[in-house]
Amino acid sequence: MTVPEADPAAGTAQVLEFWFSGRVRSRWFHSTPQLDREIRERFEPLWRQAAAGDLDHWGDTAEGALALAILLDQFPLNMYRGRPESFATEAAARAVADAAIARGLDRELNPEQQAFLYMPFMHSESLADQERSLELFSQPGLEHNRQWAGHHRDIIARFGRFPHRNAILGRENSAEEQAWLDSDEAYRG
Repeated sequence: MTVPEADPAAGTAQVLEFWFSGRVRSRWFHSTPQLDREIRERFEPLWRQAAAGDLDHWGDTAEGALALAILLDQFPLNMYRGRPESFATEAAARAVADAAIARGLDRELNPEQQAFLYMPFMHSESLADQERSLELFSQPGLEHNRQWAGHHRDIIARFGRFPHRNAILGRENSAEEQAWLDSDEAYRG
């Protein structure tokens, strides 16, 4: 799937209509192998364009920045579940979100949309990004996400990274990380 340069709105609409559809919305945090496959089949070529920077111009509008953040942050988690590629464009997604926030584009979105623009900060292994996530999710209308922002921040504050990503990324667990992963309190992503 490629998006004609003359009509970037077509690509953003495709991403947003799909992601915010009732069918997909109910699976945002409880995906299935079928949904992961569908996202990969429908959006992997578009994700590759975004990863290469070919869709950076989407960030010029609020909806475009939101679509680009979802494409770079959420879709790889589905398309490449359990593989290192699932985290490959997180930094690019944060850059999109940061630029959109700096320009005030986030204020043009409703709280549900803002949550997905801000989500790349929650997915970061940087404590500064985690603190920013907590701040963003403390805004009116977003408080229901604050618990998860705090949970993610606490993991990064404790370990400096997400231990549940270690096996995927070929990182060795510390003894403390392994004990945590073996416990009931572990977050598995």
